[in-house]
Amino acid sequence: MIAIIDYGVGNLFSLQSSLKYIGQEAVVTADPETIETADRIILPGVGAFGDAAEKLRNSGMAEIVTKQAKAGKPLMGICLGMQLLFEKSFEYGEHEGLGLIKGSIVPIKGAVPDSFKIPHIGWNALEFRGRAAEKKEPLFKYINEGDHVYFVHSYYGADCGESTIAVTEHGAPLTAAVADGKVYGCQFHPEKSGEVGLNILRAFCEI
Repeated sequence: MIAIIDYGVGNLFSLQSSLKYIGQEAVVTADPETIETADRIILPGVGAFGDAAEKLRNSGMAEIVTKQAKAGKPLMGICLGMQLLFEKSFEYGEHEGLGLIKGSIVPIKGAVPDSFKIPHIGWNALEFRGRAAEKKEPLFKYINEGDHVYFVHSYYGADCGESTIAVTEHGAPLTAAVADGKVYGCQFHPEKSGEVGLNILRAFCEI
C-alpha cells in the first residue's frame, strides 16, 4: 500500500487515480499508523515552500515522513514535495526543508536567459545524470533518456549534483529528479506525464 501524505497542499486525488490505474492500492492520509504500515510514501505538493513546510511540520507529517525515510522506506517527493526534501529554500525568504537531499531550492530567474519564460511550464525532455546515466537507476527502468514529462515550477534544486539523476534543459540544465538511497524527488508531475509518468510510478512501486 502507498501512503499519499495529506497535509493540506497538492492535487492528491489525481495522483491517487494514477496509482490506482496502474493497479496500486493508494491511500490519501494524515494518519501516522497508516503511514507507518505503508510500503511506500509519496509526498506531493503545490504552492509556496514556506507555507507548505509550515503545514507539514504543524500536521506532524514532517517528523513521521523523515523517520520513515531514514528507516529505509521508499519515499517520493513530487514537484513542491521534491523541493521539501532539500535542506532549505530561498523562495520568499529562507526556509528549512526536511534535509533528506543535500542542496537548496533557488529561483530559476537568474539561472536562465531572460528570454526564457518563468514559470517553466510544459513538456520537456529528461537527460539522465549520475547513477541514472550509468544505467543503475531503478526509478527509470521503464523509460528512456529523452522521454518528455510535464513541469510547472519557478524554483529548482541547486547544489545537489551528487544526488541528481536527471536534468531538463530550459536555457540551462535544471534539476528534474534527485535520489539518495530510496529517497526520490521528481520536479515534474508523473501523474500528468502520460505513459512516461505512469511508468515512473510503476518503477517506484517496485522499489
